[in-house]
Amino acid sequence: MFRSLRSIPKTLTLARDLAFHGGGGGWWAIRRGMAAVERAEAGRESLSMWRRKKEMGKEGLMVVREMKRLHRSDGGGGGRLEGFLRTRVSRLLKSDLTSVLTELQRQDLVFLSMKIYEIVRKEIWYRPDMFFYRDMLIMLARNKRIEDTRQVWDDMKSEGVRFDQHFYGDIIRAYADAGLTEIAMEFYDEMRQSPDPPIFLPYRVILKGLLPYPELRERVTKDFLELFPHMIVFEPPKDLSTDEW
Repeated sequence: MFRSLRSIPKTLTLARDLAFHGGGGGWWAIRRGMAAVERAEAGRESLSMWRRKKEMGKEGLMVVREMKRLHRSDGGGGGRLEGFLRTRVSRLLKSDLTSVLTELQRQDLVFLSMKIYEIVRKEIWYRPDMFFYRDMLIMLARNKRIEDTRQVWDDMKSEGVRFDQHFYGDIIRAYADAGLTEIAMEFYDEMRQSPDPPIFLPYRVILKGLLPYPELRERVTKDFLELFPHMIVFEPPKDLSTDEW
């Protein structure tokens, strides 16, 4: 993917281990570790236009409103909507187009989000970006869209985009929370095959998401303890719900 991103996981791994294990340096070592994590993550996010705050301008608001209206009036078809996408949406500035996609994702308008997703990928300024794909996949997980998920995942792999360990943790948790455990474990298998060094925090995220699925959680727990033999898998009290843990 991006060479500038590849060096970050090692920094994050070292800093997080220092922060959460103490590193033998006491409280100040922990503080230094957490500061290093924050700096590394800030640097990573600054590389992606999809992590910047996207203000919705008047043009973007009008486009979202009209797309929704045309989609309803077309009965879910594509007649007038497709014409609007060609004549109006295709002329949007980059900032407006990205904010439109973000707003459609926020409203869980999957059909319209997929339309803008395809337009974005054809823009001359488009560059493959794992944040772009992460946002799409999490929206699709919320809406339990299996076929669209596979399309987006195939697009991502065809463009050579590679998630880091933290992103895998977020995606796997999203699909587990949605009850789509088959897809969640497919992502998990890809995570296990990733050349990036394993990090314990994503495993914690995944294990929490798999609480309703004891057999799958046992499988991930086994992998976790093999990778991090000196760590403990926390089990929630039986009278405590998943949301409260």
